[in-house]
Parts: sequence; structure tokens; C-alpha cells
Amino acid sequence: MSNLYGDFNQKIDYVFKIVLIGDSAVGKSQLLSRFARNDFSLDSRATIGVEFQTKTLVIDHKTVKAQIWDTAGQERYRAVTTAYYRGAVGAMLVYDITKRQTFDHVAKWLEELRAHADNNIVIMLVGNKSDLGTLRDVPTEDAKDFAQRENLFFMETSALEATNVEIAFQTVLTEIYRIVSKKSLVANEEAESAGSSALLKGTKIVVPGQEPVSGGSKFSCCSYS
Repeated sequence: MSNLYGDFNQKIDYVFKIVLIGDSAVGKSQLLSRFARNDFSLDSRATIGVEFQTKTLVIDHKTVKAQIWDTAGQERYRAVTTAYYRGAVGAMLVYDITKRQTFDHVAKWLEELRAHADNNIVIMLVGNKSDLGTLRDVPTEDAKDFAQRENLFFMETSALEATNVEIAFQTVLTEIYRIVSKKSLVANEEAESAGSSALLKGTKIVVPGQEPVSGGSKFSCCSYS
């Protein structure tokens, strides 16, 4: 599996939209800043509405542009942000390991996500602020159990210390790529199969020099009845 940063002059093969969701102040914006710019700010303010950043990387020799949307966690913005789920192929569902309430709200966020996003969306449950282990209020096993029940990826991260941030995003993007590639392969196989089937049913292949002539007569090669 190759996960290298892409050259911005390269042709973009895929653009994947990912949304970051979860309660306010769990560190969604910091996770995005750490991944997109390798930056962290102690003075980060709450996101107003929706913001997004991009990052280009290479997966399996294909150039992938990740378009990552950072959605505000405050309730008053929920009606605004639901529209931004549309078209998302990946989601990072973030909670704060030091605040049990943010983990308890994860089920509600997941329900909303699944109501507005594509059925095949790749979702990772992210327990952020792992650097504050002495203040932990959410046991890792609780989160693992929830992720397993809901068929989610799971990882604990620290935007402050850059722990697991890169691998969390890369895991989601690589899984999206795997699904999209598989769909493309199946579609191509079906198209080829349909083409073969059409030939057997009598599709006419016009050979150069035997094009349709006036009067409606057609000359063709290789027709099967």
C-alpha cells in the first residue's frame, strides 16, 4: 500500500470528500490542521458553519485529492451542516476521550450521518486527545466495542502530539480508494460482458469499405443470429 504525498502538478485521478463530525471542542479542526498542514494551534477557536481543506497524496500509484470538510459541532449549525453530508465518501466521527458526554453523543451523530450520506460511506470512530490519558473518561474498550457493533474503523489520536493522525486519515482514504476501484472494475467487467452478449445477439460490425449505402442496404461482417 503506497501513501505518498502527491505532486500538485500531477493529474488528479480521484477527489474524495470526507467530513469531520462530532461535538464541539473535541478537536476536529485541530485534527484537520495537523493532517493537512502539520499544524497545531493552542488558540484554536470553534468552527463557525463549515470550512474545508485539501491534501493530495498517492495511493496505489493513483493521485488522490482529499477534500476534508470540518463541520461545526454546535447544535445551532446542525441544520446548515446536514447539506454537506451529500457527496461524502468518508467520515471521521470524533469524540474527546476525556469527556464521556462527547462519546455518548456519538450514536446520535452516526444516525444523522447515515441518514444523509451514501450507504457505502467509510466511517472511522476517532477518540481524540489521547495525550491526556490521565484525564481519560472513555475506556478504549468501550469505543472498540461500539465501533465493532457499528462496523466502523477505530483509532485513538492526539492532534497535539500528531499521534495516529496521519494513519487515521490514510486508512479512511485507502479504504475509499479500494471500494471505488472495486466498483470501477465491476462496472468495466459488466460493460465488457454486455458487449460480448450484444455481439452474440447479432450486433452488426461495419467493416471499412462496406459502410451503409443509399437505399437502406447495409453490408456487415460477423453477424450472428
